[in-house]
Amino acid sequence: MKLEGKTAIVTGGAQGIGYAIAERFLREGARVVIADTDQEQGTVAQRDLAKLGRAQFVRADIGRRLDIHNLVAAAIDTFGDIDVLVNNAGITHQADFLDVTEADFDRVLTVNLKGAFLCGQAVARIMVERVKGGGPAGAIVNMSSINALVAIPDQVPYAVSKGGVAQLTSVMALALAPWGIRVNAIGPGSIATDMMERGIADQAARNRVLSRTPLGRLGEPEEIASVAAFLASDDAGYITGQTIFADGGRLALNYTVPVKP
Repeated sequence: MKLEGKTAIVTGGAQGIGYAIAERFLREGARVVIADTDQEQGTVAQRDLAKLGRAQFVRADIGRRLDIHNLVAAAIDTFGDIDVLVNNAGITHQADFLDVTEADFDRVLTVNLKGAFLCGQAVARIMVERVKGGGPAGAIVNMSSINALVAIPDQVPYAVSKGGVAQLTSVMALALAPWGIRVNAIGPGSIATDMMERGIADQAARNRVLSRTPLGRLGEPEEIASVAAFLASDDAGYITGQTIFADGGRLALNYTVPVKP
């Protein structure tokens, strides 16, 4: 119960990695506010997660400042404070570099990068005021990606946004260090989410992914959630400004590996 008594906001928490993080946080004793744009999925997530602890769904588009204001206000009204923020919400857009439209580029960066900035700023202001009043500091976890360092030609805005998140993490960590607020990021590799499964629906696509993954399998959302729980806990008390890459060894690989039949 390493997060017992803490309140956490998890954006994009209605499904996939975000849901797994919310679930893990509840099992660790936290109270969790799930933010997502999908009202139906969020309602279902709240119902299911409430079996594990205190969970509240708030519909929010994190690309909109007013929605973030309402999200933060709802978290404080419901649970009294905010100790942890996980900036997990993210979207993709697949298109060749020459075909990406300005609107699609802006849409992805608004959610993935601007949203992380706006949420981080809003929550950090709450945390700083608490520290000034003699209260404890908090922790922020951003969701980057291995695509912050490597690239996929038809994922232009996604790769750019995740590189931005990695640098945003460093800047936030330095800016908030005087108040003891820690900011770190997670860089997942190929994780078994619905989004990933749609991208590797045929065996050839799956083989391409596994050929660059030394551990020979997709990661599970729960494995990313375990990293988030660690970074949010006091066990990571001297870690800030870092990105932990959970990628099955992909970034260390300088060749392809045989795929098991």
